[in-house]
Amino acid sequence: MIPKNLGELLSASAQKYPNRTAIVFGQKKISYKILDDLTVQIAAGLLKLGIQKENRVAIFLDNCPEFVISYYSILKAGAIAVPVNYMFKIEEAKYILQDSGAVGIITSRAFVDMAEELRLRVESLKHIISTTASREGIVDFNSLKEMNIENLNRISSDPNDLAVILYTSGTTGFPKGAMLSHYNLISNASDSSLAIKGTQKHSFICILPLFHSFAATVCMNLPLFIGAKIVIMKSLRPFKRVIRAIKKNRVSVFVGIPSIYNILKDIKLPKVFETPLIKLFNPVKLCISGAAALPADTFRRFEKRFRVPLIEGYGLTEASPVVTLNPLNGARKPGSIGLPLSGTIELKIVNEKNEALAAGEIGELLVKGPNVMQGYYKHAEETEEVLKDGWLYTGDMAKIEPDGYVYIVGRKKEMVNVRGLNVYPREIEEVLYQNPKIKEAAVIGITDTHKGEVPKGYVVLKEMESATEHEIIQYLRERLASYKIPKYIEFREFLPKNTIGKILKRVLKDEEGRK
Repeated sequence: MIPKNLGELLSASAQKYPNRTAIVFGQKKISYKILDDLTVQIAAGLLKLGIQKENRVAIFLDNCPEFVISYYSILKAGAIAVPVNYMFKIEEAKYILQDSGAVGIITSRAFVDMAEELRLRVESLKHIISTTASREGIVDFNSLKEMNIENLNRISSDPNDLAVILYTSGTTGFPKGAMLSHYNLISNASDSSLAIKGTQKHSFICILPLFHSFAATVCMNLPLFIGAKIVIMKSLRPFKRVIRAIKKNRVSVFVGIPSIYNILKDIKLPKVFETPLIKLFNPVKLCISGAAALPADTFRRFEKRFRVPLIEGYGLTEASPVVTLNPLNGARKPGSIGLPLSGTIELKIVNEKNEALAAGEIGELLVKGPNVMQGYYKHAEETEEVLKDGWLYTGDMAKIEPDGYVYIVGRKKEMVNVRGLNVYPREIEEVLYQNPKIKEAAVIGITDTHKGEVPKGYVVLKEMESATEHEIIQYLRERLASYKIPKYIEFREFLPKNTIGKILKRVLKDEEGRK
């Protein structure tokens, strides 16, 4: 039986497997019963603090058990979770908190000073809750535990109620909040679990940031839905620590992005460690790749080295996010994003006239199903552009072969995909134009061996001005998250333009392609 909301999803697993380990974080272990109890108590505490049903509460945390506890506590309180990229600088975080109208933010010692500054700048933000630091004006996360849960019993979320707002760089402008309902997220977790034949005996390792839609579904909601174990890691580095965690916790499902598999296929280790490396990876029965295109060479070389099936999928935040997956038992085709996740998800390819195309023809990929978002928060016009008659227009160019396998061939969007994180060039350009030395600027995405794609900036300086590549990059580092920083800055005397003066980025892309 499918639970009607995410709070019930966790509680149902806790009733089935109360003593089973839900979360491992270093030496810390949390059982399903304790996790469920904690989320109930924190949810009651949020209500006592003044959080009301449908209030937005931001989560500004790196990977830790408190992220999961916060996420489910917010939902059990009937509020809406707004995960925020913890790598954001203050202006980037401010935009999301302001746009979402967040009334609270759950963070940690590392970010509490920024949170206090945000409270001064964001009118709606009233409550700062810290998991590791307590001082005047800051609520201690653990002190929220409220044993009297009578108020909580009156809160109930229906399947179509809004659960999470996940910000994505869409097709134009600044990030937009994809509104995902409880039903969207539960259906995607359920369909994903069926696709990988997931059971409570599985153990997932989570090295991807939980604020990202891919990790949130595949590394958190999916395992909790089936009663599996989640081994939370802050990052892939140091790799030896990850390997030890895999062995110690008998990790069976490894979830990563293409750049991680690209590193692993070529990772150089001392000969004395090479054979143990394969043995230590042995508990892993399945590797999943998503968030960006997986190169066919990486697929083949990884499987040859580690002798573990690697399945590639495709998704987007607006679809909760998983749409397709190469079958676990069946043909896994390098270069393909596989088949629709379940029979409830429909795909079609259309041309610019919105006419359906035949098998093998290239056009825009459309998705329809229970995983498709309700729309963009407070952006009705943009919602109408991408949601038409129940179909989500992905902006990705693709083809569906006669056997049903889907191949992505390019993107209509200018978005740059850096290790699975979306970077929109206009945001970088806006910052560049704020530099008093810069006259014109353009940013495109270029191929990168390790990150898949990276931004590259083109700059025209004002007359009599001079600057170095290092200077411009340092200027950007002070204003943008590190993954958004262009790897290269190229100085030009002029940029290619059309007759009305619009910069022609396709010309820059073509030039890069000829290099």
